[in-house]
Amino acid sequence: MYTPDLYKNENPEEIRAFLKENSFGILINQTDGKLCATHIPIELEMNADGKEILQGHISKLNPQAAGFKENDQILAVFTGPHSYISSSWYDYENVPTWNYIAVHVYGRIKIVDYETSVEQLKKLVDKYEANSKNPVRVEDLSEKTMREARGIFGFEIEIDEIQATKKLSQNRDDYNYKNIISELEKTENPQSIAVAKEMSKCRK
Repeated sequence: MYTPDLYKNENPEEIRAFLKENSFGILINQTDGKLCATHIPIELEMNADGKEILQGHISKLNPQAAGFKENDQILAVFTGPHSYISSSWYDYENVPTWNYIAVHVYGRIKIVDYETSVEQLKKLVDKYEANSKNPVRVEDLSEKTMREARGIFGFEIEIDEIQATKKLSQNRDDYNYKNIISELEKTENPQSIAVAKEMSKCRK
């Protein structure tokens, strides 16, 4: 991912928090000489050796899964809030741009066994059912329903490299920086307001 030095995020804690909060990603690999991508939850977890990994699952019917055996190299893309930035918000002439936060994770993928896949499902469901009025638990599902779990491949990704971008108008002076935040907040667009919130954290 091309990232000018000004926009690189090299704070491990921030990146870790971002991956946990924006875990619906895009899994990209090469299968039969073609690039394939699937939109799925990909969770940051710790393995038995205390090393951070990514984990998730994919349908056995998805042709992308066939590529994991011939080439285990993958790219997982995660995006956060983003917004158009109008140059009319500056006190000088310039071009419009786009502010955004994104993380690319490069690694090697391996399929895990059925029991591990079920454990991954339990963690995933528990995470997203935590605030439900009547939370679903994998442990409570019938044997018939759990047969559907046989239709997936659980996977783990050993992380080789993380590239993180936080492009939030860091190249603007304080006056224009604050004005961008103010204009974003006026849009009533949830994405734009989220960008304004992130910008406020970066520069008081």
